[in-house]
Amino acid sequence: MNSTFTGIIRMDRKTKMLCKRLRPGDIALIAHRNLDELAAQDLVEKGVKAVINAYNTFSGEYPALGTKYLLDRGVYVLDNVGDEIFAKVSEEEVITIAGNNIFCNGQNLGQGRVIENKFLQKKFSLAEKNLKHQLDLFVQNTLEYARKEKDLILGNLEIPEIKTRLSGKHVLIVVRGKNYKKDLRAIRSYIKEVKPVLIGVDGGGDALCEMGFKPHLIIGDMDSVEDSTLRKAGEIIVHAYPDGTAPGMERITRLGLEASILPAPGTSEDLAFLVAYDKKAELIVAVGSHSHMIDFLEKGRKGMASTFLVRLKIGDKLVDARGLAHLYRGGVRWQYLSALLAAALFPVVVLAILSPLVRHFFYLLSWRFGLR
Repeated sequence: MNSTFTGIIRMDRKTKMLCKRLRPGDIALIAHRNLDELAAQDLVEKGVKAVINAYNTFSGEYPALGTKYLLDRGVYVLDNVGDEIFAKVSEEEVITIAGNNIFCNGQNLGQGRVIENKFLQKKFSLAEKNLKHQLDLFVQNTLEYARKEKDLILGNLEIPEIKTRLSGKHVLIVVRGKNYKKDLRAIRSYIKEVKPVLIGVDGGGDALCEMGFKPHLIIGDMDSVEDSTLRKAGEIIVHAYPDGTAPGMERITRLGLEASILPAPGTSEDLAFLVAYDKKAELIVAVGSHSHMIDFLEKGRKGMASTFLVRLKIGDKLVDARGLAHLYRGGVRWQYLSALLAAALFPVVVLAILSPLVRHFFYLLSWRFGLR
């Protein structure tokens, strides 16, 4: 493929941080092995024309879906250009991609591998063959870490006191997961009518603010949530390492805000569920939740011990937003009302057809108004 692209380059080793700065038509430089679908969705949403990856975008170790997502939406992908590319170019410089070469100010910065659908199909075949082995390793790691993280469900986790009342209420927890913004939009009417307690897990809080909602609580390590969202939040809980170290508190202090600290293994998503459960939420609705092996492999996690344990504990209180969107229909909708009216009129029509008296009445009525 000899395609040529010219545009402003923006770069970051953390794709989710880069996406905050991208503009339509930019060329994104990332360092992201086995690009996950969520990151790809963010890149496409920002309108990038091309993605340059210092590393292997899709290795075939498992069916990572990010690269396919980009190609299906017409984004040019060039990978394996090498980590040294970050030292050769500066943010907002204008670069040109010509085939598999990268140029800036007439200088060749390096070469990479152009990813095309034919190549991707071969890699996906390899990934499918590897899946059984990956599943075996994943299960082993999950069981091993479940023993270490069992305190999550044995009640030894000290949940801090919070001002927001969750007892007896619906709690909506938003995580930066696949299709999380789409799923959040799908249950907008539920949020407006039921008014659940809103919890954002790091960047999940940003999605709530984008839709015009104010998070009651933000939980996470504070690495991907906007300052403006933290300022709007009613309360903040910083997820710390099991030894109590909480790097996210530095940011909270710098912003002049207050927060509780919760040391625990597992993910911030798991902690959000546990907080809602501990505070006696009636129902926990999850948006963007990670729930299967590919989700965790794409996030670089080799097991899901804490997630498995947490779901064992909270049981039937947890509902996925996608299911809720199908089940919940707020307000009276015209299509349902019209169906009810049609059902109510059906016996009248049948009666008119079968009854000579009713047929005679309609005949006289039509004759009276000159319809015959």
